[in-house]
Amino acid sequence: MSDYSPIPISSSSVAPTEIQQPDSLSLEESKRLALTIAEAADDRKGSDIILLNVSEVSYLADYFVLVTGFSNVQVRAIARSIEDKVEEDWQRYPLRTEGKAEGSWILHDYGEVIVHIFMPQERQFYNLEAFWGHAERIEYTSLANS
Repeated sequence: MSDYSPIPISSSSVAPTEIQQPDSLSLEESKRLALTIAEAADDRKGSDIILLNVSEVSYLADYFVLVTGFSNVQVRAIARSIEDKVEEDWQRYPLRTEGKAEGSWILHDYGEVIVHIFMPQERQFYNLEAFWGHAERIEYTSLANS
């Protein structure tokens, strides 16, 4: 038999912990968030930056942002740059982050925008551009190249 006995807690004595979800963004605001993310990735020399407007073909998000980094360190630096820029400009944090420990494919889920930061091998293998080929594709042009 266990020594554990649950202690009843009155609902009035403990305030429920509520995680505030950010307000939903319009499609135009989602695009601006995706562009902010692309700029932050570009600041860390992310390559082949593509925005996919998946709002018409998926309920998962409005936009995907795909970025290539050429080392695990660079992939992590791009991810951190995106986190910092979105926090600073939008006061938003990723709802979920995956892959930071490995650093070969990091995913940030901002709700309306999902970011994929890949090493070249992972990007080629998973080929999300082809999988979501029916989505509108927006090429990002680096501000440094303008």
